[in-house]
Amino acid sequence: MTDFKTLVQQRRSHRQFTTEPVSADDLQLILRAALMSPTSKGQRNWQFAVVDNPTDIEKLSDAKQTGGQFMKGAPLAIVVMGDPEANDCWVEDGSIAAISMQYQAEELGLGSCWVQMRGRGLADGHSASEVIRGILNLPGQLEVLCVLAVGHPADERRPQSEDRLKWENVIVRSDD
Repeated sequence: MTDFKTLVQQRRSHRQFTTEPVSADDLQLILRAALMSPTSKGQRNWQFAVVDNPTDIEKLSDAKQTGGQFMKGAPLAIVVMGDPEANDCWVEDGSIAAISMQYQAEELGLGSCWVQMRGRGLADGHSASEVIRGILNLPGQLEVLCVLAVGHPADERRPQSEDRLKWENVIVRSDD
């Protein structure tokens, strides 16, 4: 097991994947991380759709105008959703769950990349949520936050550099 300090430094977005599928055991651990993630008032109102069908993943990659095409090469996609009527913190709760899944994937030696869907769509005016709900036959009240592309990385990414940390963006207040 990697210590968290190292895990945070090593986790990078991967947009190229091998054809090797993600094992059922690894998928379960990734979803477990999401299901254990903290939520506002312990509501746990997020929803996740697991997609491993290449045709459906290709359709998901076209759910917004730009920025999702690389998903076509991913063996697994996890759609992160919430119901805004049931949970006013659905974006925050879904974001925490998504990054929890990304850290778990990294710890397992898998790569992942967040594909933003909330607030995105197609030139014809259809939102990415509408498109994805149609592809996966999901309930209409659910809004899509993001899709995580997950797989065995085909690219190599260097760990984040300590030299590039923007400590100047941190405001420290003390009693001194």
